[in-house]
Amino acid sequence: MSHKIALEGMVVQRAECRPAVSESYMKLKRLQIEESLKPARVSQQLQKAVTNNYKPVANHAKEGGREEGEGEKQQVLDMLFSAFEKHQYYNIKDLVDITKQPVTYLKEILRDIGIYNVKGTHKNTWELKPEYRHYQGEEKTDE
Repeated sequence: MSHKIALEGMVVQRAECRPAVSESYMKLKRLQIEESLKPARVSQQLQKAVTNNYKPVANHAKEGGREEGEGEKQQVLDMLFSAFEKHQYYNIKDLVDITKQPVTYLKEILRDIGIYNVKGTHKNTWELKPEYRHYQGEEKTDE
């Protein structure tokens, strides 16, 4: 069935046509119906496991900047101290943006050097503990 039939002309009158029901026509219709009943996607059972896929590699520690030793922690502390010299209060999101460190690692460091404000005007912000402050704040340090 490589040839196609085409009609050219102008419609002058409506006509209703019925196919000449023959053996070849019925065969064609049966094939069309069978084709339309086939599902678009078919699942198949595999005989053995697929082995060409990639296995996950656990190198999350390097991506987050953790587990790189004390030198890394000192760099983070330096970044935090220089940030706190500009402003007294920071929320955790801003500190994550400044240091590019994971939240959990950052909170671990902040617990050592900072105070988390739970209520008051500076609610949900971090500030340095009095012994780490280098600025003239509301509370003066003994220096």
